[in-house]
Amino acid sequence: MTITNALAGIAVEDIGEAIDFYERLFGRMPDARPINDVAEWKTPGGGWIQVFTDADRAGASALTLVVDDIAEELGRLSLHGIVPVAKAIGDFFKTAKFRDPDGNQIVLSQPQHGTY
Repeated sequence: MTITNALAGIAVEDIGEAIDFYERLFGRMPDARPINDVAEWKTPGGGWIQVFTDADRAGASALTLVVDDIAEELGRLSLHGIVPVAKAIGDFFKTAKFRDPDGNQIVLSQPQHGTY
């Protein structure tokens, strides 16, 4: 199999509340709203993050975002009222774990120098 791209899906109960959170997380409005219950953000690498209404699965999604400077992102997010529920430094990555309003897990991950 040759994978050329990826789409991450995050199930939420209230799309309006979720869009507010993810706009603050990503620092911008969605790149697409293909239908009322869906918002999408494109990543610089070409992938997409799709937030969609699915009350039965809301809160069970997980997303990891690789960032260049986790300290910078933590500072920016704190200005928007988004604070991590946990932080860790390992041999290969620095990470910060967040929860969206539905409880979905979002992890920011910065590779340690020389490991990526």
